[in-house]
Amino acid sequence: MSLPRVRLAWAEGADRSLPLPAYQTAGAAGADLRANLPPEMREQGISLPPGGRAAVPTGLRLAIPDGYEGQVRARSSLARRGLLLPNAPGTIDADYRGEVLVLLLNAGDEAITLSHGERIAQIVIAPVVQAAFDLADDLDPTPRGAGGFGSTGRGA
Repeated sequence: MSLPRVRLAWAEGADRSLPLPAYQTAGAAGADLRANLPPEMREQGISLPPGGRAAVPTGLRLAIPDGYEGQVRARSSLARRGLLLPNAPGTIDADYRGEVLVLLLNAGDEAITLSHGERIAQIVIAPVVQAAFDLADDLDPTPRGAGGFGSTGRGA
């Protein structure tokens, strides 16, 4: 099986001494992304108060091959501390060439400080299928119908 090749470039001002995204185990689906903070923030890190959010730079720009996307997902160790990605999974389209930022939200009760170089998210490279959309006057009926949020969990 041929692996998709994702090309990387450093964003302007990035700390080029930080490791590139890497899979931590042979069976890992996601490669870790790190906080690559601006020089003036590297020593103290970035602090998120409860309810606070920030777009944390990774210092990376990606060229994802056509037919694929990058899915930015939370790391379980940070989610356990209350740090969430409110748009998870965030999508990085194949034609995007700007710096990858990770939107983080502190859903916990205490401030969380992220250090420069800390692993803050993971990226999963996944195939994409684009659909053709056809407008119809009506849709085929199904047993579920218009049942939404929680509708499939009712009953015995």
